[in-house]
Amino acid sequence: QVQLVESGGGLVQAGGSLRLSCVVSGRTASSYVMGWFRQAPGKEREFASSINWNGGSTYYTDSVKGRFTISRDNAKNTVYLQMNSLKPEDTAVYYCAAGRYYPGLRISNCDYWGQGTQVTVSS
Repeated sequence: QVQLVESGGGLVQAGGSLRLSCVVSGRTASSYVMGWFRQAPGKEREFASSINWNGGSTYYTDSVKGRFTISRDNAKNTVYLQMNSLKPEDTAVYYCAAGRYYPGLRISNCDYWGQGTQVTVSS
């Protein structure tokens, strides 16, 4: 059974930074494309970023491009999301997900999900 556990969320002021981590257990992380999704209050879950199996290629939604950086350390079975220049509209629960499609990782084709970590950005 594959499990994903996120950490690193919290409360930060606008302009600040946070780094989210997602630890994969039950199977080696290098078997999967990994991604981060987010769900703001009252809104649908949306894609934020994904990274291919070896970390050599990354993909971002336009709203986070240039501010967020996804990376992975397969030796540690961990994926990261470095979030800089945070804005109040980045406030959401952030979910780590694992799948098999790159760059086409979507909510509908993810195989595994974490439980989510709350990120709150105050103005």
